[in-house]
Amino acid sequence: MKDSKKNHFQVQIPSREQLLSDLEDAGRPLKRVQIAQIYDLNDAEEREALRRRLRAMVRDGQLIQNRKNAYGIASSMDLVSGRIQAHPDGFGFVIPDEGGDDLYLSSKEMRRVLHRDKVLANVTGIDRRGRKEGTIVEILERANQQIVGRYFEKSGVAMVAADDPRITQDVMVPLGQTLDAQPGQVVVVTLDSQPDYRQPPIGHVSEILGSSGAPGMAVEIAIRNFDLPLEFPPAVTSQAKAFGDNISADAVTTGRKDLRSLNLVTIDGADARDFDDAVYCKPHDKGWQLVVAIADVSAYVTRQSPLDIEALNRGTSVYFPNRVIPMLPEELSNGLCSLKPEVDRLAMVCDMQVGKDGVVKRSRFYRAVIHSHARLTYDQAWKIISGEAPAERQQIPEVAAMLDDLNSLYHAFRKQRQRRGSIDFNSTEVQFRFGPGGEVKDIVPYSRNDAHKIIEECMIAANVEAARFLERNKVPALFRVHEPPPPMKLEKLTAFLRAQGITITWKEKPTPKDLAAIVKQVAERPDSDLIEAVLLRSMSLAVYMPENLGHFGLALDAYCHFTSPIRRYPDLQVHRAIGDIIDRQKDPSSPQVMKDLGKHCSMLERRAEEASRDVDERLKCAWLEQHIGKQFDALVTGVTAFGLFVELRDSHTSGLVHVTALPDDYYHYDPVRQLLSGERSGGNYRLADRIRVEVLDVNMEERKIDFGWVKANAKKK
Repeated sequence: MKDSKKNHFQVQIPSREQLLSDLEDAGRPLKRVQIAQIYDLNDAEEREALRRRLRAMVRDGQLIQNRKNAYGIASSMDLVSGRIQAHPDGFGFVIPDEGGDDLYLSSKEMRRVLHRDKVLANVTGIDRRGRKEGTIVEILERANQQIVGRYFEKSGVAMVAADDPRITQDVMVPLGQTLDAQPGQVVVVTLDSQPDYRQPPIGHVSEILGSSGAPGMAVEIAIRNFDLPLEFPPAVTSQAKAFGDNISADAVTTGRKDLRSLNLVTIDGADARDFDDAVYCKPHDKGWQLVVAIADVSAYVTRQSPLDIEALNRGTSVYFPNRVIPMLPEELSNGLCSLKPEVDRLAMVCDMQVGKDGVVKRSRFYRAVIHSHARLTYDQAWKIISGEAPAERQQIPEVAAMLDDLNSLYHAFRKQRQRRGSIDFNSTEVQFRFGPGGEVKDIVPYSRNDAHKIIEECMIAANVEAARFLERNKVPALFRVHEPPPPMKLEKLTAFLRAQGITITWKEKPTPKDLAAIVKQVAERPDSDLIEAVLLRSMSLAVYMPENLGHFGLALDAYCHFTSPIRRYPDLQVHRAIGDIIDRQKDPSSPQVMKDLGKHCSMLERRAEEASRDVDERLKCAWLEQHIGKQFDALVTGVTAFGLFVELRDSHTSGLVHVTALPDDYYHYDPVRQLLSGERSGGNYRLADRIRVEVLDVNMEERKIDFGWVKANAKKK
């Protein structure tokens, strides 16, 4: 056995997979010295490397070290490894790393952990509701070193109540370690000891942020709550600055195609500062040539460099309404990697030939030097295309003509999109408008025009071709995978649609075409926004993984992210993979490394989305706090026994009309028809009803808004 192991491994120590396999074959836990003997690891460095790997596997929940210091497979010992998901009411769940049913933890078990801690738990039985119930065996990782919250004093004891409602335990603070914080202020408390069965967490105030309602406080809280990296390490900024402001003079002579004469343009939002994509379109007899040039970030952010390590740590840029936490330093994100107009830049190009039917017939990838000929906003581009800006058409006639060609190509793309059954959600976004002091002045709907959709279709085409290129060449890379709706969500969706009088066209599982047809069918209904929102919530989460499982929502068999390497690490990884193919090099990454990278990037993407959503909710509360007593039109988005959930029509701000805030009556709840009916008045409140509400109260700490019912609005016919 020893010889075979030695011959099998070309490295000093066995992989995690081999260790798990051999421990399973052994059928019992083994001590480290026994494991070392199996693999003939006699060298001190080899044994130290084995010790570190085993320790890492224990930390990740793959192995457990028992009281005899022997290592066994966690799953074979009926243990579940996962993250804590706490509930504001005190109980919680272990979300298994390997998937499967969540494990319920009682309030007593939750005393010794905090939200997001990583644990090993033992399944102890089934509770009255049929849920797996367990106890915590070991805490593998503490996720909260700092907590943001409101400082208060009670009975001579200083405490901090966590801002995150899922952290239900107050943090005790010794009176000499408060930094003279005042009751009600938002502070950051650093934990000196974690909670256990006998005592709550204990810490010291390390930073005073100020008043909870102060302008900019929403972002400051989110940065700390979600542990977003803010400052770049000195080595990272030094490396970024060392590249300078301009590309090197020999860039064109080092295997790059010179596209500087090509009429490439960037089209982005008015407030965009980093431009990572430029487009060019030219018609011909059989269709169009479409060139999508993407900033070649991989030319600067090389593997294992300080820039790369920090970019991987961040995973993505995080966007707030008035601030960005970038993945890369500004010297690159807004400078050398940004495809600014009238300057030379390095790019990775997807050059496509598109038929008149909107299908890409062939494509190629290459490195290039480009020179953007114009920086246009979406509004500018659309005004030029639609003829609303004749003066600008005359100033840039070649660019205007190219935009017309892009528009023609877009319509071909759209027809092809409809043919394949892509789901077109009419997502409604809002735009925050701020006053001079940073306060929220207004919230208005953000409207998209066809210029947005033109660029979106061009980027989708490039992403598809990148995915197919990688798959053809069998290169390890991250695909953007969106699987069909899971069975549980699909069951709820089916019941909801039938309750709304919508015919279900599928027997077991819907195709993208089925759901696209529903979106089209309800487009003119007054409750179309609500139905689309429910459809959207029924979808699986899109993730990054090395296996290509297709993209359900876009109805595509292959998809990856190629077009935003300035702000997303998976795009940077895809660029490197394409570069390896061009250079005929091989990425040494193992399948497990790529799988772990996909999980890491997916997790950081979720964190960024949650942080952005948290800030939006706070800003909406801050805005409505200025409008207590005012009335708004709203849509009923949920019906429960205790009241109506509503969403304001223009600002898309959500809150509750409690049953006590409805006209005086006794109300009965019908869960099947989603109906709340008054016993005496006969008043009925249904899902998608349009009503008039009044703002009664705003709870900034819990991000809750209470509305009062004013009247029912006339339904649209």
